[in-house]
Amino acid sequence: MHPFTYTKASDTREALNAGRRGGRYIAGGTTLVDLMRETVEHPDALVDISGLPLDEVTVTERGGLRIGALVTMAEAAAHRKVRTLFPVVSEALELSASAQLRNMATIGGNIMQRTRCTYFRDVTADCNRRDPGSGCAALEGVNRTHAILGTSDSCVATHPSDVAVAFAALEATVRLLGPDGERSVPFNDFLLKPGSTPQREQALRRGELITGVEIPALPRPLKSGYLKVRDRQSYEFALTSAAVALHVRGGAIREAKVAVGGVGTVPWKLPAVEEHLVGERPSEALWAAAAQKASDGARPLTHNRFKVELLQRTVERQLRIVGGTK
Repeated sequence: MHPFTYTKASDTREALNAGRRGGRYIAGGTTLVDLMRETVEHPDALVDISGLPLDEVTVTERGGLRIGALVTMAEAAAHRKVRTLFPVVSEALELSASAQLRNMATIGGNIMQRTRCTYFRDVTADCNRRDPGSGCAALEGVNRTHAILGTSDSCVATHPSDVAVAFAALEATVRLLGPDGERSVPFNDFLLKPGSTPQREQALRRGELITGVEIPALPRPLKSGYLKVRDRQSYEFALTSAAVALHVRGGAIREAKVAVGGVGTVPWKLPAVEEHLVGERPSEALWAAAAQKASDGARPLTHNRFKVELLQRTVERQLRIVGGTK
């Protein structure tokens, strides 16, 4: 492991000062420490922010929800307001990792986690995320688990987070604090598609710290849920997944929020699916027709062509689960 210095920040100012000097923030450490052991990451300085007051879940004035960056996955999943207002978030968290990891990992760290692409984690393989300009071994290698949406000639790795898919569907906002003060970034702009710079994965400025994720108030009643399709039923990343939230009033869908995971280089919002649903009455035919649009723009690789149909089936099934039929 590369030598590094370690500082535990006693307050936000100390953390920001250390971050501005190039320190890497760490709390649960469930991703970064692994990458350091594997010599994929080798930061010179770690800044422990686990003692900062960013560990609360609160309801906003308008009826949305703010989840502090240091709330653990387990705490967020079990929180009464999260389960009541946005069950899709609880379900996504409960289908993530193992119970032990959920007790350690934080919400901020979860959305900052890096890809599980085997080529990224193999320091002998070409990977533009790890070593810009070296190439992407997955393009011609074994790419069964890789992305079919949002890819580029530089990178086809998927984003691994489940709860990030729920945040993307709900159009959440990431709250940030940095040397220049506070700012907010829409969740769907926070995680960056690879393009020609896959090593830049988030819209963070130097020294910025995630303070929380805020979910906006949505019309009620709101039904939501998360479906994860994987090779095995525990401790496995998604081949496909779908986060769905529907507001149905007077027999018609008034608002639809849909995003998918396991298939995109970032959690992938599906506006075409949403637009097809709004104003329509729930039915088996509607779910099937809307789900066909889930794979619009897909660019499958040699070994993951099956994901196109699997994605459509996953979205259709979750629409049926959340929206029901008549």
